[in-house]
Amino acid sequence: MMSELQQKIIKEGEVAQKVYDEFAEWCEEESKNLQFEIKTGKSEAEDLTSTIDKAVSDIKAGEEAIEELAAKIATAEADLKAATEIRDKEHSDFLAVEADLVDTVDALERAIGILEREMAKTGGAFLQLKKADSIVAALKLLVQSAAISSSDGARLTAFLQSKEESGDDDAEFGAPDPAVYKSKSGGIVDVLNDLLADAEGQLEDARKQESNLQNNYEMLKLELEDAIKFGNEEIDKTKKANAANEETKAEAEGDLEVTNKALAEDIKQLADTHQECMTKAQDFEAETASRGEELKAIAEAKKIIKEMTGGATAQTYSFLQLTSGLQLRTREDLANFEAVKYVQKLSKSLHSSVLAQLANRMAAAARMGAAAGEDPFAKVKGLISDMIESLLKAAAEDAAHKGWCDKEMSETKAKKEELTDEIAALTTKIDKMSADSAKLKEEVAILSKELEDLAKSQAEMDKLREEENTAYVKNKAEMEEGLEGIKLALKVLRDYYAKEGKAHEAAEGAGGGIIGMLEVVESDFSKGLAEMIAIEEEAAAAYEKQTKENEIAKTTKEQDVKYKTKESKSLDKAVAELTGDRGGLETELDAVLDYWEKIQEQCVAKAEPYEERKKRREAEIAGLKEALAILEGEAALIQKTTHHHVTLRRHQ
Repeated sequence: MMSELQQKIIKEGEVAQKVYDEFAEWCEEESKNLQFEIKTGKSEAEDLTSTIDKAVSDIKAGEEAIEELAAKIATAEADLKAATEIRDKEHSDFLAVEADLVDTVDALERAIGILEREMAKTGGAFLQLKKADSIVAALKLLVQSAAISSSDGARLTAFLQSKEESGDDDAEFGAPDPAVYKSKSGGIVDVLNDLLADAEGQLEDARKQESNLQNNYEMLKLELEDAIKFGNEEIDKTKKANAANEETKAEAEGDLEVTNKALAEDIKQLADTHQECMTKAQDFEAETASRGEELKAIAEAKKIIKEMTGGATAQTYSFLQLTSGLQLRTREDLANFEAVKYVQKLSKSLHSSVLAQLANRMAAAARMGAAAGEDPFAKVKGLISDMIESLLKAAAEDAAHKGWCDKEMSETKAKKEELTDEIAALTTKIDKMSADSAKLKEEVAILSKELEDLAKSQAEMDKLREEENTAYVKNKAEMEEGLEGIKLALKVLRDYYAKEGKAHEAAEGAGGGIIGMLEVVESDFSKGLAEMIAIEEEAAAAYEKQTKENEIAKTTKEQDVKYKTKESKSLDKAVAELTGDRGGLETELDAVLDYWEKIQEQCVAKAEPYEERKKRREAEIAGLKEALAILEGEAALIQKTTHHHVTLRRHQ
């Protein structure tokens, strides 16, 4: 019995050692996994914190840029408003001047027409005009004679006065020399024609000045509107970027909160696991030491019994053998035989080597007990009870192992699927970011080529504008010099033919023809110079406008290149970081797959499934309980018979 107890304790120690080894392996694996998760969590928290800091910095820079752009837009809008107000006033003034000059030209044309008709007659009105000593007096006579309206007379008088105030020659616009009337009956008409030409010149100059002012305003307006448009576009871009940064910041803050919470839980779980493992290790050491002490005590007891109780044992069993009744022994032997046969039959039906061994031990114990005079059922019943207890314990351990297997396989499968999904999600994200980065780089290359073409085009424009301006300066100088020469020649001729007291009869007819030709040349030169200036101004304005548009386009494209390059680099950095994260997850997945293979070997790769083992073990336990019931029923019957036999003998 002591030997069996020793074997039982040793087996229990082996089972405990196996369970502890599995638990120690779990502790090591769990610790390793938690440490890896903690390391990963800390790295993720640092990355998220860096992302948040960067987003905050970008948002602040964007807000400062928006304030600066808003200030520039406000300045440009104020400048545009002021320029528009000035232009409106200038245009209003021009309309008034233009209307007045148009009316003056009309009045002069009507007055000249009337004078030419009246001078063709020989009436009193013409004689009175001949007596007029000035243009103003002549105009008064025309008004008095109802030849022209009083409003036309007033307008022409005002025009003459304005000419006098501007410092024009009095001889031409004030009191004409009487000789003019004597030599040229139409002198007043000529003077009015000169006034008409001057009025038309002023009207043309006013309209040209208005056109120049309007062109300058349009250029300034275009420049300011482009600046406002560009500023608003930049503000929109910056606001969108800030919104994206806000979203990134909020997402990173949420992820950081979750990561920190998970990190704290992992740290706590690691501490709890460490404490649990340490406690289990201490308990196992104490249990192992206690089991060793028990084995030592049993061994010492066996030694003492063997050395000191040999003779007493022999005498006791000899005495029991002598006092045992043959009839009682035979009935016990029969009961033991039935129990042994039942267990043997059960072992064959269930194909159980354990039950077959138990049947052999039961037969041996029955023989030894009967021979020694011991309780015929005690040892056999003890063997059956021990076997039932052993089977129940094995069933409990198997059920616990089954539960552990189900739990570990479920959790490991979930972890494997979770890591697989995370790796797939990261791969998708990496692929998308890589594609976006490649697209941005392609766009940057296109923009760079456009900037290069724009710079080349601007250089060609600059060269052409310089050549045009150089030619214009040269031609303008020549035209102005020629015009000045014509004017000097006209002045000389006019002065000569206008003076009196010539010593010979001057060729005034031919001189007048030459003066007329020179006046035509002067007019052609003036028109040519005006057209040349207008063409130059138009070309310069077109050049300035195109240059400004090129500058705006260049700034816009350079900003696009800057932002797209920055975004591309950011995406490349994110791809590198996510690739590292994916590598970490793949390493973790490899560890999970290795552990999955191990628990597959422990929990799945069994020759006999758990349900079949459970069913077979339940049949073994039920059979053993039935065998035990047979023995207990037979023992009760024997005790009853023995008690009755003793009672009868006492009555005798």
